[in-house]
Amino acid sequence: MKTLKNILTVILVATLFTACKNEAKPEVKTIETDVAVTTEKALNPDANFVKTEFTIDGMTCAIGCARTIESKIAKMDGVKSAKVDFDRKLAMVEYDDAMVNHEALEATVSKTADIYKVSDMKDVGAFTAKAAHDKDCQKECCKNKTAAEKEACAKDCKKPCCAEKKGDA
Repeated sequence: MKTLKNILTVILVATLFTACKNEAKPEVKTIETDVAVTTEKALNPDANFVKTEFTIDGMTCAIGCARTIESKIAKMDGVKSAKVDFDRKLAMVEYDDAMVNHEALEATVSKTADIYKVSDMKDVGAFTAKAAHDKDCQKECCKNKTAAEKEACAKDCKKPCCAEKKGDA
């Protein structure tokens, strides 16, 4: 009985020492403000928007390189949209020509990393990405078929990209 009493006393003392740690928890304060935070850029609806495509050499990956460049360009004032296609090394940017120019786009890409080089910059009426996507879609729909079957396949394709193409016509 005395041994049991001693064991219980040791357990009680050990529990008290480990349970009574003086842990300070940080105080969290919430401050309300009258300022609204917006993440959308204000674009002038009356602006003259220009579509430009250019090649970017030096990219080594789709996530690290292409997405980083795309986000840097998209954050520029006056840029309406930006898309960087890693596979084709192609950047497609729509911007307000009063706020952005070719030199500013090239400087933004170059500032992202020294290894990125811009070339073949040109203004376009429409981006070439949709045309390339349609061609890839058609290849996927119609692979392993004869020429006559491919022609019929393109007409009867149920893929979303082909349906959009038929709807546009």
